[in-house]
Amino acid sequence: MSTSDAVSRPASRASLPAGFVIGHRGASGHAPENTLPAIRRAAELGAPMVEFDVKLTRSGVPVLLHDDRVDRTTDGRGPAAGFELAALKALDAGAWFAPAFARTRIPTLAETVALLSETGLDANVEIKPCPHRETETAAVVAEELRRLWPAGKRPPLLSSFEMASLREALRVAPDLPRALLFEGLPAPHTLDALIGELRPVALHLWERVIDEDLVAWARLRGLDVRAWTVNDPAHATCLHALGVTAVFTDFPDRMLSGAG
Repeated sequence: MSTSDAVSRPASRASLPAGFVIGHRGASGHAPENTLPAIRRAAELGAPMVEFDVKLTRSGVPVLLHDDRVDRTTDGRGPAAGFELAALKALDAGAWFAPAFARTRIPTLAETVALLSETGLDANVEIKPCPHRETETAAVVAEELRRLWPAGKRPPLLSSFEMASLREALRVAPDLPRALLFEGLPAPHTLDALIGELRPVALHLWERVIDEDLVAWARLRGLDVRAWTVNDPAHATCLHALGVTAVFTDFPDRMLSGAG
């Protein structure tokens, strides 16, 4: 689908509601991604919801981490799947971002749920499996969320680029809502088949593939559309005008400074 002219038109930032903003990996422009400080900072900045990535340690403990290796976001080296929890917890997950965050630790999913309960944040939990652990990761994450999630709190939204992970999440926790996550769009008939099989509530899409026709197509199927990763408030406002439900951003404050 072609890019709509509406995407490039300037608009008032005051049209952005607070619910339009989701902190990407927490407030990852202000604190090291996928850490408790980043999630807490998102809450402090007024974001109502955060997104974060979850994968498994060698023994199957769910922790927050994006990459398949620890090299980029810690002082360690090597595949994340090769670390036990104690070894991961010994890594510095903050100094790479700024000296003030030195000795920040990789959080477990359980620690993160406790912070979400404390702050009142809603959550999009991206299942981010290491290679060949797609179903295992989804099963563990879904089971742990069902066990730990506070009663009465809005259920977490599960998403993944891995359709095998979403299939397993649907099997283990059919009551938890799901979103399909794509960078490039599959063919319409393939997407329709996935929607029928996985019963998502939303599409989470790279912001560059979104246009007015795509949003209308999704809405006809009862799906919300959320865009990642958007750090320009003017562009976010244009996406809102197209009917996009929310944007994932590293800088919630940039969006919310003019929110209505």
